[in-house]
Amino acid sequence: MSRPVHFEIHADDPGRARAFYERVFGWGFQQWGDNPYWLVSTGSDGPGIDGGLLPREGPPPADDAPVSSFVITMDAADLDKTIAAIEEAGGRIVVPKQAVPRLGWLAYGKDTEGNIFGVLQNDESAA
Repeated sequence: MSRPVHFEIHADDPGRARAFYERVFGWGFQQWGDNPYWLVSTGSDGPGIDGGLLPREGPPPADDAPVSSFVITMDAADLDKTIAAIEEAGGRIVVPKQAVPRLGWLAYGKDTEGNIFGVLQNDESAA
């Protein structure tokens, strides 16, 4: 069985995107040599994967465009605090907090580059 091992974030402004993900999720970034590519470290607590950040080639996703790529979902210890951090860092919530019965609480946001992502707080009592 094949499992995801890496993700990539495409950004109009990689510096702005790095600042967003550092502030909201505490991720680390390291430029890969002289390339316009940054390795993303998402941490070492529990399961997860690391990824990359690179300049976008082409226009950003339109606000009314359907999702046209895989959506990555991050774990959140406190979804309400994470939502506040997203908005404070210049992102926005596009699907408000909702219960996923017996799994937890889920919301979808957009980063400063227009990329959509999910945030999930585990809570088996969610209904």
